[in-house]
Amino acid sequence: MTYDDPRLAVLYDVDNPDGPDHDFFRRFADDLGAKDIVDLGCGTGLLTITLVKPGRTVMGIDPAPAMLERAVTRPGGEAVNWVLGASDVLTPCTADLIIMSGNVAMHIIGDDWHTTLVAVARALRPYGRFVFEARNPAARAWTRWNDPLAERDTPVGKLRESVTTEPPDINGVVLMHCHNEFLDDGDVLDVEQPLQFRDRAQIEADLAAVGLGTLHVWSDWAGTSFGDTEAEPLMVFEAALPS
Repeated sequence: MTYDDPRLAVLYDVDNPDGPDHDFFRRFADDLGAKDIVDLGCGTGLLTITLVKPGRTVMGIDPAPAMLERAVTRPGGEAVNWVLGASDVLTPCTADLIIMSGNVAMHIIGDDWHTTLVAVARALRPYGRFVFEARNPAARAWTRWNDPLAERDTPVGKLRESVTTEPPDINGVVLMHCHNEFLDDGDVLDVEQPLQFRDRAQIEADLAAVGLGTLHVWSDWAGTSFGDTEAEPLMVFEAALPS
Protein backbone atom coordinates (compact mmCIF):
# COMPACT_ATOMS: atom_id res chain seq x y z
CA MET A 1 0.00 0.00 0.00
CA THR A 2 1.21 3.49 -0.73
CA TYR A 3 1.23 5.71 2.31
CA ASP A 4 1.71 8.92 0.34
CA ASP A 5 -1.83 9.91 1.33
CA PRO A 6 -1.72 11.56 4.80
CA ARG A 7 -5.00 9.90 5.77
CA LEU A 8 -3.49 6.45 5.29
CA ALA A 9 -0.53 7.48 7.44
CA VAL A 10 -2.96 8.33 10.25
CA LEU A 11 -4.77 5.03 9.81
CA TYR A 12 -1.46 3.19 9.94
CA ASP A 13 -0.98 4.32 13.54
CA VAL A 14 -4.52 3.30 14.44
CA ASP A 15 -4.05 -0.18 12.97
CA ASN A 16 -0.45 -0.69 14.16
CA PRO A 17 -0.16 0.52 17.78
CA ASP A 18 2.76 0.04 20.14
CA GLY A 19 2.89 -3.54 21.36
CA PRO A 20 5.04 -6.63 22.07
CA ASP A 21 6.99 -6.19 18.84
CA HIS A 22 8.11 -2.72 19.87
CA ASP A 23 8.97 -4.01 23.34
CA PHE A 24 11.16 -6.65 21.69
CA PHE A 25 13.11 -4.14 19.58
CA ARG A 26 13.59 -1.75 22.50
CA ARG A 27 14.83 -4.55 24.73
CA PHE A 28 17.14 -5.86 22.03
CA ALA A 29 18.68 -2.42 21.53
CA ASP A 30 19.27 -2.02 25.25
CA ASP A 31 20.74 -5.51 25.70
CA LEU A 32 23.07 -4.93 22.75
CA GLY A 33 24.14 -1.57 24.13
CA ALA A 34 23.57 -0.06 20.69
CA LYS A 35 24.78 3.52 20.31
CA ASP A 36 23.85 4.09 16.65
CA ILE A 37 20.52 2.67 15.51
CA VAL A 38 18.81 2.76 12.13
CA ASP A 39 15.09 2.07 11.85
CA LEU A 40 14.80 1.17 8.16
CA GLY A 41 11.24 1.59 6.94
CA CYS A 42 10.35 3.52 10.08
CA GLY A 43 6.89 4.58 8.93
CA THR A 44 5.36 7.19 11.22
CA GLY A 45 8.12 6.73 13.79
CA LEU A 46 5.98 5.30 16.57
CA LEU A 47 8.73 2.84 17.51
CA THR A 48 11.62 5.00 16.35
CA ILE A 49 11.24 7.80 18.86
CA THR A 50 11.10 5.33 21.75
CA LEU A 51 14.59 4.10 20.85
CA VAL A 52 16.07 7.50 21.70
CA LYS A 53 18.23 7.59 24.83
CA PRO A 54 21.10 9.76 26.10
CA GLY A 55 24.32 8.85 24.31
CA ARG A 56 22.50 7.13 21.45
CA THR A 57 21.79 8.35 17.91
CA VAL A 58 18.70 7.15 16.08
CA MET A 59 17.95 7.47 12.37
CA GLY A 60 14.54 6.78 10.85
CA ILE A 61 14.41 6.07 7.11
CA ASP A 62 11.23 5.75 5.04
CA PRO A 63 10.34 6.24 1.36
CA ALA A 64 6.86 7.71 2.02
CA PRO A 65 6.77 11.50 2.58
CA ALA A 66 3.40 11.39 4.36
CA MET A 67 4.72 8.87 6.88
CA LEU A 68 7.81 10.95 7.63
CA GLU A 69 5.77 14.13 7.92
CA ARG A 70 3.79 12.46 10.69
CA ALA A 71 6.99 11.15 12.30
CA VAL A 72 8.66 14.55 12.39
CA THR A 73 5.73 16.13 14.23
CA ARG A 74 5.45 13.34 16.79
CA PRO A 75 6.42 14.41 20.35
CA GLY A 76 10.11 13.65 20.71
CA GLY A 77 10.58 13.56 16.96
CA GLU A 78 13.20 16.30 17.04
CA ALA A 79 15.64 13.83 18.63
CA VAL A 80 15.61 11.54 15.57
CA ASN A 81 17.42 12.06 12.28
CA TRP A 82 14.61 11.49 9.77
CA VAL A 83 15.64 10.63 6.21
CA LEU A 84 13.44 10.26 3.15
CA GLY A 85 14.61 7.26 1.15
CA ALA A 86 15.42 3.59 1.37
CA SER A 87 18.52 1.47 1.92
CA ASP A 88 20.45 3.54 -0.62
CA VAL A 89 20.89 6.30 1.98
CA LEU A 90 22.71 4.02 4.44
CA THR A 91 26.31 4.97 5.15
CA PRO A 92 28.95 2.20 5.32
CA CYS A 93 30.09 1.00 8.75
CA THR A 94 28.01 3.42 10.83
CA ALA A 95 25.33 1.32 12.56
CA ASP A 96 25.42 -0.86 15.66
CA LEU A 97 21.86 -1.99 15.03
CA ILE A 98 19.59 -1.91 11.99
CA ILE A 99 15.98 -2.92 12.52
CA MET A 100 13.06 -3.45 10.16
CA SER A 101 9.77 -3.76 12.01
CA GLY A 102 6.17 -4.08 10.87
CA ASN A 103 6.97 -6.68 8.20
CA VAL A 104 9.01 -4.13 6.25
CA ALA A 105 11.07 -6.99 4.82
CA MET A 106 7.99 -8.31 3.04
CA HIS A 107 7.33 -4.94 1.40
CA ILE A 108 10.70 -5.16 -0.36
CA ILE A 109 10.05 -7.09 -3.55
CA GLY A 110 12.31 -8.97 -5.95
CA ASP A 111 15.78 -7.63 -6.67
CA ASP A 112 15.22 -4.72 -4.28
CA TRP A 113 15.46 -7.24 -1.43
CA HIS A 114 19.00 -8.25 -2.39
CA THR A 115 19.96 -4.60 -2.91
CA THR A 116 18.67 -3.80 0.57
CA LEU A 117 20.61 -6.63 2.18
CA VAL A 118 23.83 -5.53 0.46
CA ALA A 119 23.37 -2.00 1.83
CA VAL A 120 22.55 -3.29 5.32
CA ALA A 121 25.65 -5.50 5.41
CA ARG A 122 27.83 -2.56 4.39
CA ALA A 123 26.26 -0.23 6.94
CA LEU A 124 26.79 -2.52 9.93
CA ARG A 125 29.85 -2.19 12.10
CA PRO A 126 31.75 -5.48 12.68
CA TYR A 127 29.87 -6.19 15.92
CA GLY A 128 26.52 -4.83 14.68
CA ARG A 129 23.22 -6.63 14.39
CA PHE A 130 20.40 -6.72 11.84
CA VAL A 131 17.01 -7.66 13.30
CA PHE A 132 13.70 -7.98 11.43
CA GLU A 133 10.59 -10.09 11.15
CA ALA A 134 8.71 -11.78 8.33
CA ARG A 135 5.64 -13.99 7.98
CA ASN A 136 6.07 -17.73 7.72
CA PRO A 137 4.55 -18.71 4.33
CA ALA A 138 3.64 -22.16 5.68
CA ALA A 139 1.03 -20.48 7.91
CA ARG A 140 -0.74 -19.02 4.83
CA ALA A 141 -1.71 -15.76 6.52
CA TRP A 142 -3.05 -14.29 3.26
CA THR A 143 -6.07 -16.61 3.46
CA ARG A 144 -7.24 -14.66 6.51
CA TRP A 145 -6.78 -11.20 4.99
CA ASN A 146 -10.03 -11.04 3.02
CA ASP A 147 -12.31 -8.57 4.77
CA PRO A 148 -15.76 -7.74 3.39
CA LEU A 149 -16.90 -4.15 3.01
CA ALA A 150 -17.41 -2.59 6.46
CA GLU A 151 -17.54 0.86 8.06
CA ARG A 152 -15.72 2.29 11.06
CA ASP A 153 -15.09 5.66 12.69
CA THR A 154 -11.48 6.85 12.46
CA PRO A 155 -9.49 10.00 13.29
CA VAL A 156 -9.84 10.98 9.60
CA GLY A 157 -13.59 10.44 9.55
CA LYS A 158 -15.96 7.61 8.74
CA LEU A 159 -14.31 4.99 6.55
CA ARG A 160 -15.84 2.21 4.46
CA GLU A 161 -13.21 -0.36 3.50
CA SER A 162 -12.54 -3.85 2.25
CA VAL A 163 -9.52 -6.06 1.56
CA THR A 164 -9.16 -8.91 -0.91
CA THR A 165 -6.02 -10.91 -1.62
CA GLU A 166 -4.68 -12.96 -4.48
CA PRO A 167 -2.78 -16.20 -3.77
CA PRO A 168 1.02 -15.96 -3.95
CA ASP A 169 2.62 -16.06 -7.37
CA ILE A 170 5.60 -18.22 -8.26
CA ASN A 171 7.89 -15.83 -6.33
CA GLY A 172 5.72 -15.82 -3.22
CA VAL A 173 4.26 -12.36 -3.86
CA VAL A 174 0.75 -11.87 -2.48
CA LEU A 175 -1.21 -8.93 -3.85
CA MET A 176 -3.62 -7.21 -1.49
CA HIS A 177 -6.38 -5.02 -2.96
CA CYS A 178 -7.37 -2.37 -0.43
CA HIS A 179 -10.53 -0.33 -1.05
CA ASN A 180 -11.03 2.84 0.99
CA GLU A 181 -14.07 5.13 0.87
CA PHE A 182 -13.72 8.30 2.95
CA LEU A 183 -17.41 8.92 3.50
CA ASP A 184 -17.16 12.44 4.94
CA ASP A 185 -15.73 13.90 1.73
CA GLY A 186 -16.66 11.24 -0.82
CA ASP A 187 -13.08 10.34 -1.77
CA VAL A 188 -12.36 6.80 -2.91
CA LEU A 189 -8.85 5.39 -2.76
CA ASP A 190 -8.05 1.97 -4.19
CA VAL A 191 -4.52 0.77 -3.62
CA GLU A 192 -2.59 -2.44 -4.17
CA GLN A 193 -0.03 -3.71 -1.71
CA PRO A 194 2.36 -6.50 -2.73
CA LEU A 195 3.94 -8.57 0.04
CA GLN A 196 6.62 -11.15 -0.67
CA PHE A 197 6.58 -14.30 1.44
CA ARG A 198 9.96 -16.03 1.84
CA ASP A 199 10.56 -19.11 3.94
CA ARG A 200 13.31 -19.44 6.50
CA ALA A 201 15.69 -21.24 4.16
CA GLN A 202 15.33 -18.56 1.50
CA ILE A 203 15.89 -15.70 3.95
CA GLU A 204 18.94 -17.36 5.48
CA ALA A 205 20.37 -17.98 2.01
CA ASP A 206 19.74 -14.36 1.02
CA LEU A 207 21.48 -13.15 4.17
CA ALA A 208 24.44 -15.47 3.58
CA ALA A 209 24.77 -14.23 0.00
CA VAL A 210 25.71 -10.76 1.32
CA GLY A 211 27.95 -12.05 4.11
CA LEU A 212 25.43 -11.98 6.97
CA GLY A 213 25.14 -15.00 9.23
CA THR A 214 21.89 -15.91 10.96
CA LEU A 215 22.38 -16.00 14.73
CA HIS A 216 18.80 -16.65 15.83
CA VAL A 217 15.34 -17.22 14.40
CA TRP A 218 12.48 -16.81 16.87
CA SER A 219 8.80 -17.62 16.44
CA ASP A 220 7.43 -14.88 18.69
CA TRP A 221 8.36 -11.71 20.54
CA ALA A 222 9.13 -13.68 23.71
CA GLY A 223 12.18 -15.36 22.17
CA THR A 224 10.81 -18.85 21.45
CA SER A 225 12.96 -20.69 18.92
CA PHE A 226 11.35 -21.11 15.50
CA GLY A 227 10.56 -24.75 14.73
CA ASP A 228 9.67 -24.56 11.03
CA THR A 229 6.03 -25.56 11.46
CA GLU A 230 2.92 -24.13 9.85
CA ALA A 231 1.57 -23.34 13.32
CA GLU A 232 4.18 -20.60 13.70
CA PRO A 233 3.07 -17.51 11.75
CA LEU A 234 6.06 -15.34 12.68
CA MET A 235 9.80 -15.49 12.06
CA VAL A 236 12.11 -13.00 13.83
CA PHE A 237 15.68 -12.97 12.54
CA GLU A 238 18.91 -11.77 14.15
CA ALA A 239 21.82 -11.56 11.72
CA ALA A 240 25.39 -10.30 11.90
CA LEU A 241 28.65 -10.08 10.01
CA PRO A 242 31.16 -12.91 10.65
CA SER A 243 33.12 -12.37 13.86
